[in-house]
Amino acid sequence: MKYFVYSIKSLTKNYIYVGLTNNVKRRFSQHNNGQEKTTRFYASFRIRMLLVESFSTRIEARKREKYLKSGIGKEFLKSLV
Repeated sequence: MKYFVYSIKSLTKNYIYVGLTNNVKRRFSQHNNGQEKTTRFYASFRIRMLLVESFSTRIEARKREKYLKSGIGKEFLKSLV
């Protein structure tokens, strides 16, 4: 099974979310439809993908997710915008 680390950014708010999943399409849909507590406030806005990375193990994906949630990782994601 593949695991994905992804980052989404609200188009109208200064908000970047980083997550981990095994189904990017489903998770993106859940975020956009307001089904996720963390991003529900931003659900009425269109959210776009900033980054999607694939990993062969959940452990590798979790390490990358933690990095992207750190201060240095967030700065990297902001540079992609």
